[in-house]
Amino acid sequence: MKFIRNIAIALSFSTLALTGASAAGTAEHPLQVDWSFNGPLGKFDLASAQRGWQVYKQVCAACHSLKYFRFRNLADIGYDEDMIKAFAAEYEVAGEVDEYGDETVRKALPQDVYPAPFANDNAARAANSGALPPDLSLMVKARHDGANYVYSLMVGYKDAPAGFDLSDGMNYNPYFKGGQVAMPEQLFEGLVEYEDGTPATPDQMAKDVVQFLQYVAEPSLQVRHQMGIKVLLFLLVLTIVLYISMKVIWKPVKAGKNFYEE
Repeated sequence: MKFIRNIAIALSFSTLALTGASAAGTAEHPLQVDWSFNGPLGKFDLASAQRGWQVYKQVCAACHSLKYFRFRNLADIGYDEDMIKAFAAEYEVAGEVDEYGDETVRKALPQDVYPAPFANDNAARAANSGALPPDLSLMVKARHDGANYVYSLMVGYKDAPAGFDLSDGMNYNPYFKGGQVAMPEQLFEGLVEYEDGTPATPDQMAKDVVQFLQYVAEPSLQVRHQMGIKVLLFLLVLTIVLYISMKVIWKPVKAGKNFYEE
């Protein structure tokens, strides 16, 4: 009996240890935001997406790339051709190799991919204490509840609770798995000056950059939603037509059946 009791106690402690380890490795459920792009009728808030582009350029782009995003894509969130060319011209990209075999650079064009902040992953790690900043092109699609997750992460920094073992160089954020993340808090009051005059609060900047990243990850969202509505309307009309056709076709058949029964 004593042997069995000792086994039970050992199993109990093991269960508690595993539960504690599991809890330590999980993250808080993301804050829930009522995004304009949610739902079957969802669409992008273009003003917010443009502000998000500004936040990305001035804040996020220092570390995070957008390897699936081209400058010309900005047309979908309301920028005209001249503005897109002007945005692209602010950056330099690799040009053609010259006649001597040397690499050249040129001003970016609308068809170019947004330039990465680092030449390669090793350079990125060296500049970020060994951590590799992830590409943000598909971030909101790569994470569960992605839009809310990115928003929560951006606004969720706080002091670590008592007893929490925060590693050197790490920052406490309950929305990140494990509670600690290498990226320090990025958004502060008035960090950017919005071109449309919107107050640049941390909450507003976080929502705007999520709106932009949602567009980058799923640029066809509005088209897909519109197509879905058209398909549903078509099916509704088709159902009505088929129902009426059935009534017209089967009416004489039913009438004949009733005649013979009488």
